[in-house]
Amino acid sequence: MVKILIDSASDIEQEEAQKMGLSMIPMEIGFGDETFWDGVDLSHVQFFEKLIESDTFPKTSQINEYRWNEIFENMTKDGDQVIAITISSKLSGTYACAKRAAKRFAGQVFAVDSLNATAGERILGEYALRLLKAGKSVETVVEELEEKKKKIQVLAVIDTLKYLRKGGRISGVVALAGEMLSVKPVISVVGGEVKLIGKAIGSKRSNNLLMQLVEKCGGIDFSMPYALIYSGLSDEYLKKYLHDSAALWKNHVDNPDEIPTHLIGSTIGTHIGPNAVGVAFFSN
Repeated sequence: MVKILIDSASDIEQEEAQKMGLSMIPMEIGFGDETFWDGVDLSHVQFFEKLIESDTFPKTSQINEYRWNEIFENMTKDGDQVIAITISSKLSGTYACAKRAAKRFAGQVFAVDSLNATAGERILGEYALRLLKAGKSVETVVEELEEKKKKIQVLAVIDTLKYLRKGGRISGVVALAGEMLSVKPVISVVGGEVKLIGKAIGSKRSNNLLMQLVEKCGGIDFSMPYALIYSGLSDEYLKKYLHDSAALWKNHVDNPDEIPTHLIGSTIGTHIGPNAVGVAFFSN
């Protein structure tokens, strides 16, 4: 039997992972003296409650080699094979640790660097499940994932620069100037790294820019997994994005309410804060 293992940077919580038919290994997140397992004893909703209310900036930790070794031992003890999908190696040392641990299980464990995070990593995991259900061998699945991951696009509009400033990603001066001008940055995962690819003033213009960038990427391949993502405790901005981007879904989705929608978790949510909205897809 071949099993799919994915880390919590995919924003798949433990309970959902079980329903999907895959295993999830959580990252550790700390708020001051408190530590939690992402998506296990700290849900995405609870994370944003703490992020908004707390004065302490959270810290996430990579999954070390010991933990990967432990879970690989457990998952392969009955002779099963494992495909482990991780957050981008450009964003975390998690993949490197998984790769080292996998060497002890040659022929049984295969580590795949998603070169992505959040729903970009999630849809790669969903594609892996689809291939297994179609009866593909473990080697074929790994080859397909390595090839198709190059087509994954993740585009998102951030509501505030405050959390990027708190995390030391941008200067306080830049953050203050951006907030005074109501600048909405548009980010993407490019070559495994998070990059600023555009800016717009106001939510409507940023949503329009996001739609233009989706089309510039070649559009969404609706035959493959895709998803909308948002952050925070309200989906108000997500609903507005759906309204502004109706042309993207027309002729492809009968009911916009059926579009897969997921709440961003702590790994990326720590840096982008609440009220972000985005889309993850395989480009045509």
